[in-house]
Amino acid sequence: MRRVYLVSTGGTIEKVYSEQSGVVENRAAKLDRYLKLLRLPDCDIRTLQLMNKDSLEMTDADRAEVKEQIGALLAEEAPIVISHGTDTMVETGCYLQKAFPALKAPIVLTGAMTPLGFEGSDGLQNLTESLMATQFLQPGVYVVMHGQAIPVDHARKDKERATFVRT
Repeated sequence: MRRVYLVSTGGTIEKVYSEQSGVVENRAAKLDRYLKLLRLPDCDIRTLQLMNKDSLEMTDADRAEVKEQIGALLAEEAPIVISHGTDTMVETGCYLQKAFPALKAPIVLTGAMTPLGFEGSDGLQNLTESLMATQFLQPGVYVVMHGQAIPVDHARKDKERATFVRT
């Protein structure tokens, strides 16, 4: 059985609507609930809830924590998917690429422009594509969203088009 690690750091993909405050915010983990909707035979997905932050609130200490967790998982040489907010996804990905230059499996960063569970959300599509991409990508760090896999150092968020583009 193929193992994939799914490390959650938060971001829009995990945001929920708060009736009390009337805003969309990071509160509770949602990925496990959505993984149950997918048919993933022969795939052992191990989820780790590392943090649940909007990526604009991520600090250098948070990125160091992500690096430490990823470093511990790399010994298994299993692919890793990181759910992350899209605003600083590339920054975190480049940080990991620099920290781990000799990877033996792909690290994929993914997220959503609209939270999971909201009408028109791209979250489940991006999560599914990311899990599938780990089977085909060479070792390295990538952004996988909207039907494309882009090496992180060639990815840029295009806010106007609400997607990532290759630079």
